[in-house]
Amino acid sequence: MSTRDLLTPTEPRTRAGLGVAALTALVVGSMIGSGIFALPSQMAVNAAPGPLLIGWLITGAGMLMLALVFQTLARRKPDVDGGVYGYARAGFGNYIGFTSAFGYWVSAWIGNVAYLVLLFSTVGYFLPGFEGGATVPAIIGASVVLWTVHLLILRGVHTAAFVNVVVTIAKVVPILVFIAIAAVGFQAGLFAADFWGQQTLIDGAPLGDTMTQVRNMMLVTVWVFIGIEGAAIYSRRAATRRAVGAATVFGFVSVLVLLLLVSLLSYGLMAQAELAGVPDPSMAGVLQNEVGYWGAVFISLGLIVSLLGALLAWVLLSVEILRLPALENVMPRALAAENTHGAPANALWLTNLCAQALLLWTLVNESTYLSLILLASSLILLPYLWSAAYQLLLAARGETYKSSNGRTRDLIVGAIAVAYAVWLVYAGGWEYLLTASVFYLAGTPLYLWARRKNRLPFFTAPERVIVVGVALVAAVAVAVMTTGNLTVL
Repeated sequence: MSTRDLLTPTEPRTRAGLGVAALTALVVGSMIGSGIFALPSQMAVNAAPGPLLIGWLITGAGMLMLALVFQTLARRKPDVDGGVYGYARAGFGNYIGFTSAFGYWVSAWIGNVAYLVLLFSTVGYFLPGFEGGATVPAIIGASVVLWTVHLLILRGVHTAAFVNVVVTIAKVVPILVFIAIAAVGFQAGLFAADFWGQQTLIDGAPLGDTMTQVRNMMLVTVWVFIGIEGAAIYSRRAATRRAVGAATVFGFVSVLVLLLLVSLLSYGLMAQAELAGVPDPSMAGVLQNEVGYWGAVFISLGLIVSLLGALLAWVLLSVEILRLPALENVMPRALAAENTHGAPANALWLTNLCAQALLLWTLVNESTYLSLILLASSLILLPYLWSAAYQLLLAARGETYKSSNGRTRDLIVGAIAVAYAVWLVYAGGWEYLLTASVFYLAGTPLYLWARRKNRLPFFTAPERVIVVGVALVAAVAVAVMTTGNLTVL
């Protein structure tokens, strides 16, 4: 790495941009991690087929609006790079842009640790000593995988993106095989036996009325769509802005179809109460019930490949979300420095050192996959809200609209996306908002350092109010933590 490799916002690209295939693989690769492999039992615990269909309809519509937000902004604001970071900064100022980028970055590397824990928990299916993913052998293995990915990305983002395309294809194959076998073995009578869940008992308890079931299953779907913004994060490296929008929508629709088929077809293979009791990864147990032991082995191997692919995709996203703010004086400039292969080396080292430290923490504190992924997901919800609000703001002002053509549509899409993003934040829970404020406050010195180094003003008057608000909420969070009523991990 040398200082001559440091890019500025005005410097032209010297490498071919990422095309639709590579960007779509980033979206699919970041969205398909572990969630889909646990979907059959997680859905069965919460809802019968009827409420499940309603919930998927609402969730699909809400996430489609967010996908359309990223597509529209890529087209109408081609000068804004960085997806959730760039849109938050353009719409609401430097500090909100910083919190969006910093929260997304923390979310990414915490999520990577969650993937590593589950990866070696799955390896424990084959090799004793790795069970649970938080044993000494598991942490050693996870560390080896983490730094192997690190070395791969140091060889260049384009090389890593190509590998991600291959891995994404490989991890989708087991899911398609499951869908094909489930479609052949599907029993319509079993699927429709208690369509609205009025007689089914899960662990002796009823599922509740239709809306209760819909709400409960939607809480699960919050986490399986994280990564929809993957192409937008890489907008600066994209061949065209049209490729960003196309990859976002195509990737979202592809994953939605897979999620729908996996969750719905499972109800035609096993009774719902039985399906709810299948241990994770429940897709493996369902396939074993259908075809025998080899089915569980096949899906477990698919999950391992999927987790490796998701890890690669999210390490790529986490370093990119540091590089762009550094180019625009929102984070320390050193985080934008690239090595001779075009990889943001400093950002990569910082990201993976943090992940390594958290891996060691999980060994001491036995943090579970679920607790890690919930924290990671909560930190990414506000960036979604800022992006949706930015599109709504553009449409309301008429900015970038030379005529009224398309403006009404974008107002409706933006309003629905904002409403859905607010619901996501609400569904995440107040405890995670409190925790997010602590991370934002802890990261603020990086922002101050970058602004001071470049002799730029720290905050505008509205931003001072925001910083004080973040500090007050963080103080409340710390106070609640000291009472034991709030735990981070």
